[in-house]
Amino acid sequence: MEKVTLYTIPSLYRDDFRIEGYVFGKGEKSLCILGNMRGNEYQQVYTCSQMVQVLKKLEEEKRLIQGKEILVVPSLNPCSMNIGKRFWPTDNTDINRMFPGYLLGETTQRIAAGIFDTVSQYKNGIQLASFYMPGKFSPHVRIMKTGFENVEKARTFGLPYIVLRMPKPYDTTTLNYNWQIWETDAYSLYTTTTEQIDEESSRNMISSILRFMSNNGMIVYPLEGKRDSKVFRDEELISVRPRTSGTFRNKITVGQIVKKGEILAWILDTCEGNILEELKAPVDGKIFFQFSDPLVYANTAAIKILPDSI
Repeated sequence: MEKVTLYTIPSLYRDDFRIEGYVFGKGEKSLCILGNMRGNEYQQVYTCSQMVQVLKKLEEEKRLIQGKEILVVPSLNPCSMNIGKRFWPTDNTDINRMFPGYLLGETTQRIAAGIFDTVSQYKNGIQLASFYMPGKFSPHVRIMKTGFENVEKARTFGLPYIVLRMPKPYDTTTLNYNWQIWETDAYSLYTTTTEQIDEESSRNMISSILRFMSNNGMIVYPLEGKRDSKVFRDEELISVRPRTSGTFRNKITVGQIVKKGEILAWILDTCEGNILEELKAPVDGKIFFQFSDPLVYANTAAIKILPDSI
């Protein structure tokens, strides 16, 4: 293992801003794994740190395939993580809305450009991503539908779901989209949580990455092969939205099977505690996403259901 500094921004008053990575093996740039780009992605940076430990052990045991190089970058945004901010602290911009970046631009544009120059050289790219809303997901791999996506290779993660997303205009500045345009097979992996560390979910995600690496000739590791993952489009998920704001009292869990008409959650008056609204399942299916904050706004996609009809 070699620890390398991938990008630096000099500072006048404090220590320089650095993005550091860990390189395993030498040769073809086979895989880049990226952790958090947002300061509250604790599960993502933790999973990357454990991935570093696993790869160190595999390297010591000589189970990395010769001629393959693997790069792990646990954090692209240690500054925001250190002070508990989700986005870049000085201007509240999102690094994952700045790719491929601009070296003469704003700070987050320069960070994106500096790191993309390195990670775009890799054949495969894995981003441990988070959703724009607080909540819990069924673990899955998500791919932008750019025309360059490789769904068949995504099956080698062995995850139960593969979600295809038709890119909207603002998606064209994300890492996943630009990775694909620069001819990297790119995948965003979603674990159950973001702001809390879930050991079981983290271990499962590490196993899925190791399975991907084993199935694509990067490591020698005894894991099962491809899985019959369910592939569907993002817009096929059914969103359940409250008509009113209030305290969100959840009744279900991610992965739970629900029937049409079943009560999923209640919206309570925040001060008086009475039930303002019952959220019911509009279809038979499985809970794919659930909102996790205690307060919810009207018309928020509080629950997403994967219908049985898919």
